[in-house]
Amino acid sequence: MFSAGAKVLPVLLLSAASLGLPAVTGLAPAKAAPAAVAGLPDFTDLIDRVGPAVVNIRTTERIKQRDNQMGDDEMQEFFRRFFGGQMPQIPRGQTPRGRRAPGEEVQRGVGSGFITSADGFVLTNAHVVDGADEVYVTLTDKREFKAKVLGQDTRTDVAVLKIDGSKLPYLTIGDSSRIRVGEWVIAIGSPFNLESTVTAGIISAKARDTGDYLPLIQSDVAVNPGNSGGPLINMRGEVIGINSQIATLSGGYNGISFSVPIDEAMRVAEQLKKTGKVTRGRIGVQISELNKDVAES
Repeated sequence: MFSAGAKVLPVLLLSAASLGLPAVTGLAPAKAAPAAVAGLPDFTDLIDRVGPAVVNIRTTERIKQRDNQMGDDEMQEFFRRFFGGQMPQIPRGQTPRGRRAPGEEVQRGVGSGFITSADGFVLTNAHVVDGADEVYVTLTDKREFKAKVLGQDTRTDVAVLKIDGSKLPYLTIGDSSRIRVGEWVIAIGSPFNLESTVTAGIISAKARDTGDYLPLIQSDVAVNPGNSGGPLINMRGEVIGINSQIATLSGGYNGISFSVPIDEAMRVAEQLKKTGKVTRGRIGVQISELNKDVAES
C-alpha cells in the first residue's frame, strides 16, 4: 500500500536475454518438495483450541499515606509564610489534580498467564505479581476474576494464582525435556496490553545459561513487555515453557526470548500450592581458593 504523494519506484524485470546472457535450456523439472517443507505450518486450529485458556493479568496497588506529608494546618502556615496567602481550599474528599488519595487503587502493570486446571489455578511469572496489592485475571470471553496469589518464587520467576471458577478452559502440560532445537512453537499473551496476541517461531537453544540459577529455553518467538507469564506452546498444544525474559538493548523484542522450562515450573508450582513457598536442599560445602599449599596437601 502506498501513501498519497509517495514516490513509486519502477520495478524492472530482468530476463537472461535482456542482460545479454545465453538462455538456459534443458533444465530438469524441479522435484516436489518434501511434505515437511512444502509449506509453513497452519496455527489456526491450534489457536482455537488453546487460546481460551490464556489470560490477561492486571495488577494494581493502593496509594499509601506518606509519613512526611504535611497536614492541612501545616500546609496553610507554609503558604502564609512563603507566599503571603492561603492554600487553595479543596472540597473535603477530593485531592488536588495530579495527586492520588490515600487508599485509591491505581493500575500497576499488566502481564499474561494461563489456566492449568478447570477449577482455576493459574501460572504466571513472579515478577508480574510482585508487589501488587490486587491481581485481576481476565479471560478471552471478558470474564474478570480477582485472583489470590498462593505463592511466588523469585529464583525461578514462577507464581501461582487461584481464581474462583469451575469448568474453566485449561492447557495441557507438556514435557520440556523432550523439546528439540528447530521445532515450531507459539506464544500467546498481552504484549503492551494487546490481549490474546499470538506470535510464532522456533526453539533456538535448550538449557541456555543466562547467568541465573535456572537454564532457560531460548526461542525467536516475538515476546515484548506484557508477554511475561504467558505460555510457550508446541504444535501439539502443550505448554513447554513460561515466557519470562528477552535479550534487548532497546526494551523491545530483539529476536531472542527466554522461557522457564515447564518441568521446573510445575515442580515449583506444586510446592507453592501446598505451602506458599519453595524449600530447597543445600550441600554443606564451602568454596575456597585453591592455592599451592592446599593443592600439595
